Amino acid sequence: MAGPEAAGATAAEGSEGGNGGRDGYDGKCVFCRIARGEEPGTALLPCEDEDLVCFRDIKPGAPHHYLVVPVKHMGNCKTLKTEHIPLVKRMMEVGKAVLQKNNFNDLNDVRMGFHWPPFCSIAHLHLHVLAPASQLGFFSRLYYRINSYWFITAEQLIERLQTENAAS
Repeated sequence: MAGPEAAGATAAEGSEGGNGGRDGYDGKCVFCRIARGEEPGTALLPCEDEDLVCFRDIKPGAPHHYLVVPVKHMGNCKTLKTEHIPLVKRMMEVGKAVLQKNNFNDLNDVRMGFHWPPFCSIAHLHLHVLAPASQLGFFSRLYYRINSYWFITAEQLIERLQTENAAS
């Protein structure tokens, strides 16, 4: 149910898992190309983390709708393990920082999360940062709905990853 997040994005782009090529780059993945500045028309937003990039969603679901993406190709959120919890937390921190740089400071009215496979339009890990969550449009309220089959909040993902670690 996820809409395309970047220009030219299709469900077939990128690889479902793994880290792309030898250097973590998958030339078929639109988010890998964006992260390297190879995708015309997509401006990267200032980001304090050299391993992450941030840019505006091409089909915003809220007045502020950003995507935080690892520079290295990574599969979707379902491929993550316990050791990826710090990465998810850094992605959240970058999202919050970008919101604040864009004069949005009500961090209680933010929704951050991931589409849960198979409901991913891009198979490269990406965090949706939407604000104000109270102003999500009709379809966005469906696409980014908490406790749905197709979307998981960043906090829920971290909790799930911690639970997997405790079980093993």
